[in-house]
Amino acid sequence: MPIAGNPKKIAQDIADGFVSLSPLVLKRYSPADLKVILVQIGIVQREIRALQVPLEDVLQLKLKNIRLTRLNQGEVVLRSFCKKHRIPI
Repeated sequence: MPIAGNPKKIAQDIADGFVSLSPLVLKRYSPADLKVILVQIGIVQREIRALQVPLEDVLQLKLKNIRLTRLNQGEVVLRSFCKKHRIPI
């Protein structure tokens, strides 16, 4: 199934917690789509890391770290799915 909509939006939704990647979700994408999603996850990770958060604002700092954790977890799930199914990425 091709990616519906903007792939970057999928990565942003993963960061915000609206979408979680699992093997069942990833099964419906083609290898090229999986590679596009992986690239977009890396782009969104860099954008979030580039955000300057004041150290006094604990809530914003926590939100930034949670978003990075979700993206990292999604990347790990995607890479392990590709490795298990022998999909080169």
